Amino acid sequence: MSYKVNCKTTMAQGVIKRLNDKGFGFISVEGEAKDYFFHASELQDVAFNDLREGDAVEFTAANGEKGPQAQQVSRA
Repeated sequence: MSYKVNCKTTMAQGVIKRLNDKGFGFISVEGEAKDYFFHASELQDVAFNDLREGDAVEFTAANGEKGPQAQQVSRA
């Protein structure tokens, strides 16, 4: 017997709020009080140096050790 699982991952959308020269930044999501932290290692198909504050992005939301964290970040 085989089972087919339909797994859909919902991507959150936000805007780059702040970038740091150490390779991390924060994403702001409309309607949410806290920003999402992300590290350059989580970027998909875009280089950290190509991002600008105000750029629209998509990401998978996760709970990090210090609060909301963005994973698998890409341009929207």
